[in-house]
Amino acid sequence: MAKTKPKKKMSAKNIAAGFLMALLALSLLGFGVEGFGSRSQNVASVGDRNISANTYARAMQNELRAFQSQMGQALTMEQARLFGLDQMVLEQLVNNAVLDNEAARLGVSAGDTTVQREILQIGAFQGLDGSIDREAYRFALQNAGMNESEFETTIREDVARSILQLSVISGASAPDSLVQPLLDYQAQTRDVTVLSLSVENLAEPVGRPDQATLQAFYEANLDRYTLPEGKRISYAWITPEMVIDTIEVDEAILREAYEARLSEFSQPERRLVERLVFSDMESAEDALARINAGDATFESLVAERGLELEDTDMGDVTRAQLGAAADVVFALEAPGIVGPAETTLGPAIFRMNAILSAQEVTFEQARDQLRDEQLADLARRVLSDDYDLYEDLLAGGATVAQLGQETEMQSGQMDWRPGMTDGIAAYESVRDAAEALQEGDFPEISFMQDGGMFALEYLEALPATPRPLPEIETQVIADWQNERILEGLRAQAEELAMALRGNGDAPELNIAPVRFDGLRRTDIMPDLPRDLVAATFEMDTGEVRIVESANRVHILELHAVESPDLMLDDVADLRSALEMQIEQSIAQDLFGYFSNSLRQTTPIRIDQPMIDAVQANF
Repeated sequence: MAKTKPKKKMSAKNIAAGFLMALLALSLLGFGVEGFGSRSQNVASVGDRNISANTYARAMQNELRAFQSQMGQALTMEQARLFGLDQMVLEQLVNNAVLDNEAARLGVSAGDTTVQREILQIGAFQGLDGSIDREAYRFALQNAGMNESEFETTIREDVARSILQLSVISGASAPDSLVQPLLDYQAQTRDVTVLSLSVENLAEPVGRPDQATLQAFYEANLDRYTLPEGKRISYAWITPEMVIDTIEVDEAILREAYEARLSEFSQPERRLVERLVFSDMESAEDALARINAGDATFESLVAERGLELEDTDMGDVTRAQLGAAADVVFALEAPGIVGPAETTLGPAIFRMNAILSAQEVTFEQARDQLRDEQLADLARRVLSDDYDLYEDLLAGGATVAQLGQETEMQSGQMDWRPGMTDGIAAYESVRDAAEALQEGDFPEISFMQDGGMFALEYLEALPATPRPLPEIETQVIADWQNERILEGLRAQAEELAMALRGNGDAPELNIAPVRFDGLRRTDIMPDLPRDLVAATFEMDTGEVRIVESANRVHILELHAVESPDLMLDDVADLRSALEMQIEQSIAQDLFGYFSNSLRQTTPIRIDQPMIDAVQANF
């Protein structure tokens, strides 16, 4: 049965620490933001607090870098505004200032000892021995455009806000009246029996319909075989493959590409290695002796140290990466355990699991691969250079068909309907453009996923059209047979259901019922449709229900409904997880209401010209 792993319940101290460290991390991400001079410039005033241009710039830089880290690409300020990131940053700063005002009004503050303790916990300021490095501290703050006093004030305010937050949410708790129904819903179990009927249970095969029967079935179900409305579209397109034969690649470029990727084509011998480090050589020698004597295994030694095997995994390593231990490990001609050997972390024993031979791909061997890659890249560049030509022709009144006549683009027509994936419609961007195309739309050049380009022009609407029977006769026959199968199975299932309800005799069928006890909503019935589980939880005790699938019919009989057993570990874990989720949700709502109420009573003034000036510097 599926188990839900509960989240660990957080103490008030943990919440404060997490909240504070998140804010500290954001403060430190802004290294490198340039200041706006020594004169006082604020982007907003909130009550008695001012939000300086430097503060806004750092926060904006942090958000842009976080987005770049998440998405893998840089974001311009114009794009950031489209995503609303600038407003999100401003809202956060205003909220913080509102809370700072309230903390000051209530006299909530953090002492010097607390501020010192938080600074000492920041890794960016620590030296090699783990103590605070004053030079690293000053240098980091200087890069962030801050001095020590400003940074320590920021930390003091962060701590004060976290104290204020905890005072608001400390009373949040999950009421049993909310937890118990959710627990009953998720952890309630059912005992059910399933009988499944398939084509093998029919007394005789359904056979094949004659032509008249097939025609009648086709006409009665014409909507199944009718093509949806579509559009006749004129198109012009060009892909890198269409121009690749017209491009030559200089041999020097290929050799340059080979040299740039030499590490890929020339790899030294490597070994798959696991390493277990000890505090001293004697301990390492004793461990290896126990393995050799058969008293321990590498796995058991790892477990004794409280580690997992992945903690020891070094992956595939070269001689250079193993350093002083290379001779010991590379002396093995087959997988095994060797050591001890000194490493930068201390004495260690090694388990070598596989030998990866050296690989040497010469330029001649790699030439075709490099040429294809370079050709594809050059072809995309050639197409990109012609973009303005195609756009100018369309702007000058050329039709899509004329693009195919006057340029290297290839033109044609297609009868596009939803679901089409042939030819040019194999490209997702073309399908999306075809779906959005309307009568009167001006054709424009768009890009395809491989760097190609296309243009579409609306010609006329295509009405819904039935597909001729001869084209789809095999499909229609299969549909007719499937309906006859379901009719026969449905009749047998009704007899079985009546017998189970005590209203008749069961037909003699060679069916083995399958019983599921303690079934939960998240469980599955092996080899049976997923919706049978959902149907089971819609039934009452003693109910018998018939459920149809594609070509099978199932009879469900519900025997019992059991409430969750709180003595079971997984049920107790699920209850704890629900309580945690509800408490966190309530706490979030409480703090949101609190912040909003403060904003309504706090004067807020935004200096948009100053915000624009800050954004211009990006």
